[in-house]
Amino acid sequence: MTVTVFVGSLLAAMALGMPIAYALLVCGVALMGFMAATGALPAFDSQILAQRFVDGADNFPLLAVPFFLLAGEFMNAGGLSRRIVNLAMAWVGHFRGGLGYVAVLAAVIMASLSGSAVADTAALSALLIPMMRQAGYQVNRSAGLIAAGGIIAPIIPPSIGMIIFGVAGNVSITKLFLAGIVPGILMGVAIGLTWWWLARRENVQPAPRLPMAERLRITGQGTLALALPVLILGGMKFGVFTPTEAAVVAAVYSFVVGLFIYRELKWRDLYGLILAAGKTTSVVMFLVAAAMVSAWLITVANIPTEVAKMLAPFMDNKTLLMLVIMVIIIVVGTALDFTPTVLILTPVLMPVIKQAGIDPVYFGVLFIMNNAIGLITPPVGTVLNVVCGVARISLDDAFKGVMPFFLAQLAVLFGLVLFPDIVLVPLKFLMK
Repeated sequence: MTVTVFVGSLLAAMALGMPIAYALLVCGVALMGFMAATGALPAFDSQILAQRFVDGADNFPLLAVPFFLLAGEFMNAGGLSRRIVNLAMAWVGHFRGGLGYVAVLAAVIMASLSGSAVADTAALSALLIPMMRQAGYQVNRSAGLIAAGGIIAPIIPPSIGMIIFGVAGNVSITKLFLAGIVPGILMGVAIGLTWWWLARRENVQPAPRLPMAERLRITGQGTLALALPVLILGGMKFGVFTPTEAAVVAAVYSFVVGLFIYRELKWRDLYGLILAAGKTTSVVMFLVAAAMVSAWLITVANIPTEVAKMLAPFMDNKTLLMLVIMVIIIVVGTALDFTPTVLILTPVLMPVIKQAGIDPVYFGVLFIMNNAIGLITPPVGTVLNVVCGVARISLDDAFKGVMPFFLAQLAVLFGLVLFPDIVLVPLKFLMK
């Protein structure tokens, strides 16, 4: 019955048009009221709700979120993102369908800089869609490719999604970061191969091949941008700093490079950039705080045990259990945005995962991958909506364009379900 109250109150609040954060609070109030009425709690206590709400945002690892968002703003305004695109253009732009390969390579590199799918997609769309339209590529397919590349950002470290999952599920964020490297690269390879297959039919003249000296010059200009992911991952790997401290390093580094070296970031821009990062942070933190109220009541109401009973027929087979859970997340991801899905499902599924003996880090990576794929599925599809706005096409056209890449990334996801060592073996090597 508690599962019915939880799901029913959440869906009812969303149906009334409430923002997800408020819907989560309504869900928490409904759960507490039901538990007080049935005697599971002594009484309805609004002070507990307020305390849990404040405690939800009072978490040191969550400080990484505003600093990584600020780093992303500095990168886009300071010219780091543009230099990454120029670098990719110099090395792969001359191949048949070259601008598509530029989009894939730039997406993978930028994913290792910001950790935000929406920010990366917006930057790549603004830079590449006009170029691809002018070159004669199909606009909906180009938009679909860039959208599929943008969702790699929550998987390759540093990932804001993994930080939120790590906090909500009490999982090592450093291990999640390291475990996400190979799956993120595989997603890039998958959409790259899909683009190769599709681009054979594109009648587009590739860009001229640049001389080696010019390529090296452009690479040299982008070296400082490429050094950032090495700095972050190396620092965490060797224990120089925590993920939260890595976020501060990323923000300071991108600020210094953009302002003093590339000189594209101006002092007058700082207020607007900090304000933009602050607004996004406030949305994320309010969601996290509201979700922690529901998470506590989910635990007290013993909802994970009820869910485990529902999944009992699959508990003896880890692979089958993961397949069922991944399908459930895909369905949920079409209706909810990335962060709410992570915050709602993590406290429900983590006890089930631990009971089944599945590695929480392995599950976390696939969970984040699945939620990232949800960003390109309508009707919510935040990333898909971003490319629609930039490319000025309808959501239907964008989804038709993204469909081949969506299927390729789903194939990677379910391949990792069937072969978990692809994630776990590199993680063990990197943790040595």
